[in-house]
Amino acid sequence: MNDVQEATSPATSLSGPATCVSKVELRVSCKALLDRDTLNKSDPCVMLMVQTNGQWTELDRTEVIKSNLHPVFAKVFSLDYYFEEVQKLRFEVYDIHGTHSIGTRDDDFLGGVECTLGQVVIKYKILLTNLISFQVHAEEISGNNGYVELSFCAKKLDDKDLFSKSDPFLEIYRINDDETEQLVHRTEVIKNNLNPVWEPFKVSLISLCSCDEDRKLKCLVWDYDSRGKHDFIGEFYATFREMQKISSGNKVTWDCVNPKYKQKKRNYKNSGVVILSDLKLHRVYSFLDYIMGGCQIHFTVAIDFTASNGDPRNSCSLHYINPYQPNEYLKALIAVGEICQDYDRFVNLLSLSRGSSVPTGIVSHDFAINFNPEDDECEEIQGVVEAYQNCLPKIQLYGPTNVSPIINRIAKLAAGDGNIKDASRYHILLILTDGVVTDMADTREAIVRASYQPLSIIIVGVGNADFTDMQILDGDDGVLRSPKGEPVLRDIVQFVPFRDFKTASPAALAKCVLAEVPKQVVEYYSHKAISPMCPVRDLHTPILSPVATTPTE
Repeated sequence: MNDVQEATSPATSLSGPATCVSKVELRVSCKALLDRDTLNKSDPCVMLMVQTNGQWTELDRTEVIKSNLHPVFAKVFSLDYYFEEVQKLRFEVYDIHGTHSIGTRDDDFLGGVECTLGQVVIKYKILLTNLISFQVHAEEISGNNGYVELSFCAKKLDDKDLFSKSDPFLEIYRINDDETEQLVHRTEVIKNNLNPVWEPFKVSLISLCSCDEDRKLKCLVWDYDSRGKHDFIGEFYATFREMQKISSGNKVTWDCVNPKYKQKKRNYKNSGVVILSDLKLHRVYSFLDYIMGGCQIHFTVAIDFTASNGDPRNSCSLHYINPYQPNEYLKALIAVGEICQDYDRFVNLLSLSRGSSVPTGIVSHDFAINFNPEDDECEEIQGVVEAYQNCLPKIQLYGPTNVSPIINRIAKLAAGDGNIKDASRYHILLILTDGVVTDMADTREAIVRASYQPLSIIIVGVGNADFTDMQILDGDDGVLRSPKGEPVLRDIVQFVPFRDFKTASPAALAKCVLAEVPKQVVEYYSHKAISPMCPVRDLHTPILSPVATTPTE
């Protein structure tokens, strides 16, 4: 029967990393809180606020710990984590008086801190003031925790056929919390054999046991019948924890029991033995595993200074600096940069530009915007914005629009990091351009070469040019290939025209162009078989936006 012989595991696909939302747990503690009580110490409680559409709302709060200036709270805050979003958090600490809600007039506000969830997952200690410390420990609690490869066989199974031997197959069911059963895997049928050895199979831990090692698994052995009336041989119950008891040279065995036979036959022992002969556990790491392990996201900006943008002094120019409203280059730069700067441990952003004539009169396709080739990094996104605005009066726009030089330069830089056999640094190149590239063949070749390096490329088309050809670089309509036909190793390019987001919020643009980055990071390190580094937390993190001495209204 085909439905048995061809059935496969409904497990999560193993061809690539999981794309499910990561859930993060935050645990908080404080030290050296202010004592606002006269006869005893403060009774602290922490309120967690989240910002949505510019408004702060309470998400949750901790318990109140009586008379303690160094509280360690048992309450755990749970949040969904999105790399492509700026998730602003605000922690407020109160000395509670009475049993009413936090933040009443009777409660004393001890201090607070504002930060992003991105900052929390890469740092350990956040300081409220120079005297009071507020610690947040982040831990990922969801994601694809890997997959397992299982090899089963059986011995001395009951013979259910008259003129031949049984044709056994094995089914494994996961027992859910509501006692329903979900088929996890059905093996192939082994014809005419009471000692079958089934083919090894792979299944994700999410499908096998919902990542719960003690969840019951119901395993059934059948004698296959071509008419679908399979004969029941026996069953047994197992857990993934039991399966892991297998060790070198040892096997895990279960009696395959038919309950009816056990009830009727006094000397009945089993209807055979099922054996787990091999187990290979494969851990599938998540993006947060790498980030929380210390992987830095190094951000590079390449801005198009070709003549087609128009004279920056003219209000019609795409580079025109309007004192009342940022131009499209700045809007795109800030939207993406505000997210990426959280993940560069040294908070430096390398800023490059291309296709321009610099003050020396030499045309260059990749010069430093700050005109300092020895130190071309800018501090935080604000530093990049200032460097961009300062350079406009000092350069003459030129052409053509060549993208391959900047991709090759950053790919070479990433290749140096790629030769280091750890997951310490990954690169994101943001290219802001007003037109279709003029070196398309070289750019395709450069992207194919770059796909082997720890690098993702984001291209934002500024202005109203025809960007149809740019979709080729994205690879969404098919695999990008070099002029010689070589395919990219990984899909590393995301292209969007800015005009599609003119009326949307900056967060919408950032979410669109950055959504694929976590998957690309995991794909690179998985291909290289590189595990995350062990977390090394910085206990001397700079002060992060201390909240004023008045609580949230």
